[in-house]
Amino acid sequence: MRIAVIGAGQMGAGIAQVAAQSGHDVLLNDRSRELFDRGVAGIAKQLARSVEKARITADDRDAILARIAFAPAIAGLDVDLAIEAATENLDLKLEIFRALDGATPERAILASNTSSISITTLGAATKRAERVIGMHFMNPVPVMKLVEVIRGIATSDATYATVRDLAVQMGKTAVEVRDFPGFVSNRVLMPMINEAIYALFEGVGSVEAIDTVMKLGMNHPMGPLELADFIGLDTCLSILGVLHDGFGDPKYRPCPLLKQYVAAGWLGKKSGRGFYTYA
Repeated sequence: MRIAVIGAGQMGAGIAQVAAQSGHDVLLNDRSRELFDRGVAGIAKQLARSVEKARITADDRDAILARIAFAPAIAGLDVDLAIEAATENLDLKLEIFRALDGATPERAILASNTSSISITTLGAATKRAERVIGMHFMNPVPVMKLVEVIRGIATSDATYATVRDLAVQMGKTAVEVRDFPGFVSNRVLMPMINEAIYALFEGVGSVEAIDTVMKLGMNHPMGPLELADFIGLDTCLSILGVLHDGFGDPKYRPCPLLKQYVAAGWLGKKSGRGFYTYA
């Protein structure tokens, strides 16, 4: 299968890596060659670790990287599947889906890695809603086994079956999810993260205390505040906004402290500062 991935950031690069590792040719697109090169450098670093641990050979690494090519624009993409992995912003995603609808063959499936935005809405921006689907990978993509496969109201059985089978072929566990705000993963996860931020905001405990309680008391591998930093506080805020708007329920109201951190540019690990400080 020939696959286009739109967005060479952490998620897009990870998706490109697992697709190429599974033997697929990948066209990786971003706004500039510099962003593409940065994404591929991250992939090369991940693969180098796999070579060191004897999980793959140096020849395997070179073959995987050779399957990933730069797509300078969303135009003339002769692919079977395009996976959008851009920032969690509805207007941006709609723009990309309209462009992909005109840039790919009629047969192509258009998928989104969105973590909360309606697949039905994205499908309605195209002339092929039956071939639009959600393919929500978890971060880091090469490590995490889950893919939420989200069917919009118009997504066909054939589209779902193709994407489910592809996820399995990539070594993932595919779980079918209905098209509701936040799907399953973030509908459950984000209120927990938001409540942890409220606990910090209200002085119930320190950052370290809250995370330690959840790690040692609930056997979570990572505390909710550390996890929020890893996801990106701006992404958490966007998802909570989708949940709050979509359900109209005050339990999804983002904590004011989260809004303040995002306004300050404290976005977590990617910016060097969030609830923790990173070198």
